[in-house]
Amino acid sequence: MSKTIKTLISASIAAALLTGLYLGQSSLSDSAQAVSNDRMAPQFVVDPFWPQPLPNKWILGRTIGIAVDERDHLFVVHRDQDSMFMNQEIGLTLGRAECCTAAPPILEFDAAGNLVNAWGGPGEGYTWPESNHGIEVAPDGNVWIGGNGGGDSHVLVFTRDGQFVREIGIPGEPPNSLSTTSFSRVAEIAIDPIANEAYFADGYGNKRVAVVDVATGAFKRFWGAYGNTPIDERVVYVPGEPLPQQFVGPVHCAEPSRDGLIYVCDRGADRIQVFRQDGTFVKEGQIAPLTLAGSTWDIAFSRDDEQEFLFVADGGNFKVYIVDRESLEVLAEFGDGGRQPGLFFAPHSIVVDSDGNIYTTETYEGKRVQKFLNQGLKPLSEHRTGAPWPAEELH
Repeated sequence: MSKTIKTLISASIAAALLTGLYLGQSSLSDSAQAVSNDRMAPQFVVDPFWPQPLPNKWILGRTIGIAVDERDHLFVVHRDQDSMFMNQEIGLTLGRAECCTAAPPILEFDAAGNLVNAWGGPGEGYTWPESNHGIEVAPDGNVWIGGNGGGDSHVLVFTRDGQFVREIGIPGEPPNSLSTTSFSRVAEIAIDPIANEAYFADGYGNKRVAVVDVATGAFKRFWGAYGNTPIDERVVYVPGEPLPQQFVGPVHCAEPSRDGLIYVCDRGADRIQVFRQDGTFVKEGQIAPLTLAGSTWDIAFSRDDEQEFLFVADGGNFKVYIVDRESLEVLAEFGDGGRQPGLFFAPHSIVVDSDGNIYTTETYEGKRVQKFLNQGLKPLSEHRTGAPWPAEELH
């Protein structure tokens, strides 16, 4: 048999296996959604006019984090370096065209989508992240940011207007998942207002959840997957094989619920692990477990008292899942790959405002923020996949 024929046969077998994997994943998703068509879950439609156009010929780069405060103001962080843009995108900056230039890295919008403040970047007394990433607003109004660049082994705290407050950790430190003095490429930050503790998804370098005191930044505790002591060695997730006993990473979110549980995104293993506040493992669930690009990029809780639902941003498959928080079972989904409103290129971060509306950011070439309006609880039989447009606008 010739080498060419062997190559063609091998390619055909690989394609068939890949098709089988994704058909199997689709079947699993269909099975999860078919639990009961009478089950109620929140439904959403995209708001194509949020936010309002930016002033000053500003544009967004990779839009990498979002947080909401008690006023329903949205704080967005994006990557504003010139290298994040094609030359023609920042023609004004380069003196090539009338438009455009990168917006400051931190932007604050009101609930109507109006830009009310913008700030950030290098300054005195702190080291700005090499690569911006997560953002959180504390109950006192301070803004916390992380970074996933090579030297980003710290977290910064500012007032809501951008005045420097504190640097937590030591910039420039190498990965060390046992360190109590520094971090390594923190992906996301979330704050428990009752315990006054900040949870770091620590993250891209380290492979752990780390906890610090909100008032002082003092280090308190850390843990790895299943509550194990974390290690720095890389581990690999292979669909169909036993799940790794360490986080595959990046550890991409660590979100505290109202009932004292911590929901952790292990993006590389397509899983959400749930812990008690001391790091005791409770349970786990996988989302789209055949996704080699990672499916669990970020989560947000529904705003009902019981936080019945999780909303999961899946940057690998370009959609948002509506998940039962207790069972970690997918109930419904919306979105798909595309440029139109309601479609995605790599939804990266997700938050929910006080009215239950969802906001997402998109990284890579997505470079935008989208808002999805809460339509209330609807039977699963009324939920649709794909673009979350009003039914009368779909033909």
